[in-house]
Amino acid sequence: MNHSVEAGEGEDTVTFCGSAPLALIAGPCVIESEEHVWNMARSIREIAGSFVFKASFDKANRSSVNSYRGPGLREGVRILRGVRQSGIPVLTDIHEPAQAAMAAEGVDILQIPAFLCRQTDLLLEAGKTGRVVNIKKGQFVAPLDFLHAAEKVASTGNEKIILTERGSSFGYNNLVVDMRGLKIMASAGYPVVFDATHSVQLPGAAGNVSGGQPEFIEPLARAATAVGISGLFIEVHDHPERALSDGANALRLDLLPSFLARIRAVDSLVKDFGT
Repeated sequence: MNHSVEAGEGEDTVTFCGSAPLALIAGPCVIESEEHVWNMARSIREIAGSFVFKASFDKANRSSVNSYRGPGLREGVRILRGVRQSGIPVLTDIHEPAQAAMAAEGVDILQIPAFLCRQTDLLLEAGKTGRVVNIKKGQFVAPLDFLHAAEKVASTGNEKIILTERGSSFGYNNLVVDMRGLKIMASAGYPVVFDATHSVQLPGAAGNVSGGQPEFIEPLARAATAVGISGLFIEVHDHPERALSDGANALRLDLLPSFLARIRAVDSLVKDFGT
C-alpha cells in the first residue's frame, strides 16, 4: 500500500507521494486578518509555485487564556474559502467534531492538531467529510502507536490521509525529532510530512507563550528531506516578531526562496537515488 494524496484542482493540484517532488504546506499560524491572509498566500505562491496554504481560524490550544485565537469558525472559513476559490489549495485545523462539516466546505485539507490526535470522534467526523485529513503526531505519542489515528480515519472509508511529524516532548519546554519515526510512520503507506517549524518550538518556554529556535528550521528540514518525505510543513510570516501566534518558531518570508531552493535540491537528489 502506497497512497498518493492530492489537494486542489487543475494546474494548482498538490500531490503528496513518496516518489513525487516535495509538496509544500505553508502560511501563518493563525488568520490575523483577511488582508494578511491574501498577502501571505499570494507572496508564497509567487515564491513556491503550487503549494497548500495553511492558517487556523481558531488556535484553541494557546498557552494563555489572554492570547489571540483567531476570527472563529464562520469568519475564518469564509476567508479561507476565498483563497481556495482563487485556485490555491487550503488547509486548516479543526478542534471539535462539530467543526468538521463546516470547515470542509471551505478547505481542501482538515488538520487534526497534535494534542487531539487520539480524539476518536474528531478523527471520525473529519474522515466522514471526504476531505483530505492531515493528522499531526502528538508530542506524547510513539510513531508506531500514531498509526492507530490513521486507522480511525480510514474506518470511515476515507483513505485520503497524511501523517505529520512535529517533534516529541523531551522533558519540559523542549522537543526533539527522532528521524526514525518518519520511516515508521511511512510504513502505513500514507504520505508523511515533516513540520519543521513546530519541531523547533519550545512549548511554554517564554512564560505565557511558546518560544522557539528558528535557526534550526533548515537543519531539521534538510535532515527529514534526506530521510525521504512527501511534504514539508512550514509556518511562514512576513514579520515573525509581530505575529499574533507562534512567531518565535516561524520562518521569515524573505528567507523562503533560498530555503526552498536548498531543500528542493536535497529532495531531488534523494528521490533520484530512491529512498
